[in-house]
Amino acid sequence: MKDKVLPRRATLVLLVAAFQATLAGAAEIPHLVRQGTATQLIVAGEPFVMLAGELHNSSASSMAYMEPMWEKLVALKLNTVLATVTWELVEPAEGQFDFSLVDGLLQGAREHDLKLVLLWFGSWKNGVSSYIPTWVKKDLERFPRAQGKSGNNKLVLSPMHEASWKADARAFAALMRHLRRVDSDERTVIMVQVENEVGLMPESRDHSAAAEAAFRSPVPRELMEYLKENKNALLPEVDELWASTGYRESGTWTQVFGDTVWTDEVFMAWHMARYIGRIAEAGKAEYPLPMYANAWLVQNDREKPGDYPSGGPVSRVMDIWRAAAPAIDFLAPDIYLHDFKAVCASYVRSGNPLMIPEARQGPEAARNVFWAIAEHDAMCFAPFGIEDIDEDHPLIDSYELLYQLMPLIVRHQGTGRMAGVLQERPEEEGTTIRVGDYNANVRYNRQAKGQTDMSYGLILNVGPDEYLVAGNWFQVNFSPATPGPRHAGILQVWEGVYEDGRWVPGRCLNGDETAAHWVVKLPPNTHDLFAGSNRPRILQVTLYRHD
Repeated sequence: MKDKVLPRRATLVLLVAAFQATLAGAAEIPHLVRQGTATQLIVAGEPFVMLAGELHNSSASSMAYMEPMWEKLVALKLNTVLATVTWELVEPAEGQFDFSLVDGLLQGAREHDLKLVLLWFGSWKNGVSSYIPTWVKKDLERFPRAQGKSGNNKLVLSPMHEASWKADARAFAALMRHLRRVDSDERTVIMVQVENEVGLMPESRDHSAAAEAAFRSPVPRELMEYLKENKNALLPEVDELWASTGYRESGTWTQVFGDTVWTDEVFMAWHMARYIGRIAEAGKAEYPLPMYANAWLVQNDREKPGDYPSGGPVSRVMDIWRAAAPAIDFLAPDIYLHDFKAVCASYVRSGNPLMIPEARQGPEAARNVFWAIAEHDAMCFAPFGIEDIDEDHPLIDSYELLYQLMPLIVRHQGTGRMAGVLQERPEEEGTTIRVGDYNANVRYNRQAKGQTDMSYGLILNVGPDEYLVAGNWFQVNFSPATPGPRHAGILQVWEGVYEDGRWVPGRCLNGDETAAHWVVKLPPNTHDLFAGSNRPRILQVTLYRHD
């Protein structure tokens, strides 16, 4: 039978349609989509996970400082750099905008095939207002400060004043308008952070005259409507406050949420988020890139609002932020705490996607990135002060291995067929994880002596009875999790790499390297000096079942 030949006109129509589809994909700006339970960042029509690093705060204020830095960032195997853009340098005089530093960042990133996330340091940074322009700093009448109980001015703008948020929003809108003009085709900038670690310290709330009047006024109708509409899905921290007053549907802040310091935090969260949401709205009206707000975290159970920036997007008030700032796409934790798993879990509640714009840069970064991406479908992992990292840092091997696996990772995000492995303390023994049709029985490295040899990695179910096990310093065997033959055996284990998305096998592992096909081991053999026990690797595992 001959192949069917399309008429010339039909062929032309198909070619034109394909060309138009290609153009449409090329014209798409970065955006967020849902895949199963995951939220993915789409860049140039494809899911994109940021293997990233954040620069020190002042690095991007000088292109001369940055010039020798780009090659190092490439050597660290990054695909994305998080860099600051500050209001004080963008608008040095009111109404006069200077985007030369932004253009320098764009040029440097493009020349080195890197993407950018820009961090807008505007009204607030780490609970203070140090990045506001000098003309804003000096004018306390027009741009009032938050005040303590004694009436003293804080070094932080009050969120209660229209003049302040409008000035910030005008500058941010000008930045986004500039990006639309110079970057909408290249799409170098793929996301924007609005402000940085906002909130008030050491007071639990603003006590200025405007804030006191607002605190004694009824809770805004928009917030009450949100609470009523989402009553059955609220996070427990906000639900407990509201429940303490019998779920009152109107009243002052203390009447609705109770007379505690936690009500102060809810009050501040509403007003901080409302302020920042308006800035994000102004920016998105010009160029609607994904936007998020990041949080300085609660450090321990003893801390109260004001010990950390009160009103910031900590996980306990995520519902308040959602109600107040719908233009903010998600909330992101800056994770410097040792309990990495718990922080991640607290931020993926209620469907909030995980992005980690700041993280510890120690050797634990090489392990934590696997947990964030494999266990929680994180769209970004970025150690802070990335330019400090030496070129022998274990994070480089982790990024290189994850880059190999990325086509498979993004394909399986949100499907329940991928799991992370992370040992946080040497005394931990292991865990059992359901992945696909099997339970993965993971045994951690009980001989771990420090951060560099504790267990980390991922387990990915790529097909019936087929798994990828990647990372280092753990062992895993499998048992059936579905009806059928009672036992699972290892059919074969291959060591290998992915090159341009194609599996290239290396050694076929057996004997000592698998305990006679009883267990999958990373590293396969600690005495194999040639292969190198300290580096993560990928193993392809095929299973079978028997009675």
